Amino acid sequence: RPTVKPERPVEVRPKPTPREAQAPIASDPTDPRWNDMAMANRYEVIAIEMRRRYGVRVRKWRTSMSGVAWQVTYRDGTVSRLIESPRPKGPMSVAVFLHEIGHHAIGLGAYKPRCLEEYHAWRFSLDQMRAWKLNVTPAVEARMHESLHWAIDKAARRGLKRLPEELVPYVEPPPPRPSRRAR
Repeated sequence: RPTVKPERPVEVRPKPTPREAQAPIASDPTDPRWNDMAMANRYEVIAIEMRRRYGVRVRKWRTSMSGVAWQVTYRDGTVSRLIESPRPKGPMSVAVFLHEIGHHAIGLGAYKPRCLEEYHAWRFSLDQMRAWKLNVTPAVEARMHESLHWAIDKAARRGLKRLPEELVPYVEPPPPRPSRRAR
C-alpha cells in the first residue's frame, strides 16, 4: 500500500518588483534628501522618472555615446515611443539620454527643418539637467555644439533655404576639444 505524505504548507513568495515600480527615495530635486543621494542613484531615478513621464521605452541601452528616438503607430492607433541611448552614468550619457527623451517631449516632427528639432531636443536636455541639479560640463556643451553644427551641415547639403535664427551660433564649428589622453 502506498504511503501518503502529509502536505507541507507552500510558501508563497512575492515576485520581485521591477525597478520602475519601486518608489525611489527622493525623486524630486527640491527634496532635501536629493543632495544626499549618490550620483549613480540620481541617474537611475532620472532615467526611471523621465521614461515614465513621457511614456518612452528603451529598446536598447547603447555602449556608445549616441542615440536615436522614434515611434511606431499601430493599426489600432496605439503609439509606442522608443529610444536607444547610453544608460545615464555620467554627465555626457545623461545628456544624450535626455536629448533622446527630448525628441518625444517636444514631439517628433514638431519642428521643421530637422536641425531645428535637434536644437530643441538639446535645449530640453540641458534644461532638464539643470532642473535635476546635474552638472552641465563644458564637454556636454561642446557635444551639443558639434551635434548642431553637423545637423546644420547636413541640412545645407540637402538644400536648406533659410537657417532658423536659433541655429546661427552653431554655423561655425566648435573649437576642438582636448583629447582624453591630453588631460
